[in-house]
Amino acid sequence: MITSSDIAKILDKYDTRKLAIGTLGSHSSLNIFKGAKEEGFRTVCICKEKDAIMYKKFPLADEMIFVKDFTELLSETLQEKLRKLNVILIPHGSFTAYLSTEQLTDSLYVPMFGNRALLHWEANRKEQEEWLRKAGLRLPATFKSPDEIDRLVIAKLPGAKGGRGYFLANSPESFRRKFSEMVARGLLSEDDVGRVHLQEYALGVNVYPSYFSSIINDDVELLAMDRRYESAVDSMGKIPASEQLEIGVNPTYTIVGNFPIVLRESLLPELMRMGDNVHKKAQELAPPGIIGPFCLETVITDDLKIYTFEISARIVAGTNVGIGTSPYAYLKYGENMYMGRRIALELKEALRQKRLNEVAV
Repeated sequence: MITSSDIAKILDKYDTRKLAIGTLGSHSSLNIFKGAKEEGFRTVCICKEKDAIMYKKFPLADEMIFVKDFTELLSETLQEKLRKLNVILIPHGSFTAYLSTEQLTDSLYVPMFGNRALLHWEANRKEQEEWLRKAGLRLPATFKSPDEIDRLVIAKLPGAKGGRGYFLANSPESFRRKFSEMVARGLLSEDDVGRVHLQEYALGVNVYPSYFSSIINDDVELLAMDRRYESAVDSMGKIPASEQLEIGVNPTYTIVGNFPIVLRESLLPELMRMGDNVHKKAQELAPPGIIGPFCLETVITDDLKIYTFEISARIVAGTNVGIGTSPYAYLKYGENMYMGRRIALELKEALRQKRLNEVAV
């Protein structure tokens, strides 16, 4: 595993006057690049050529490096180029979707903003659940096998797949039937049956609070809040119930976008405590804890109980709704603060205090 001392040696060779912020060209790259530019950093985009139009229309990348596949990030040639450009990589969902946690922790010799050791805790459902329970959060029940299903559950695959292939089931028979349907539609494979995570479906409103854990300020900030827009489940309400029964549709939960949401103020203290507690527990599990953005994926029920069903220990795409406008970032920082810029601000302050090796590991 790559150690912090390995990265510190790389950083020692960097020309910090020319420090650049880089990421893969997808997910929340525009958010990251805009924030970097506003704080005076150069930007480097590792991009597939078919997606280059995005960076021509939004000219936020100073340097474009084209790849056929994001796994090329693991090549020594590309890593050497990034190091020569003095790049700090900002991980997002595409890193964990296209690369394994082992590859990110063992083979990526480029400084990265965030705690690599926590990637294992995020990727492993069992370890993630242990982390959140030890932090004192309320979690839905989980089931080891489809044969144990005795209530409504949601079946998920591990990793940042954007909800693709998720489905609901309320019995072992229902699970097997719907799993077979998903395989037939090409959304899952037969091999996925042993990897599916079965979690009680808590009925309520999905809310995704995004936090920023500042090593420099020793604080956890609540910066953004969103809801997801999922296909095809969010379009089901447009179909009369009688028609739904006739067509027998098994909807998917593929995320196509996000909505901003402002929560009733009485719920904010609990969400803030949850963020603090998750970071405190992370400090014990993998010192120094969470570096930078993280998101709790929650459901709030009609009796105002908050259930947490997942954590993303990195920037999430839902923070894109807050670019320039997030009310929670505004309350703390005033105008034009958002997750991408908050990342750049932390790196800028770490550079000023000569503490870059504490946040880029």
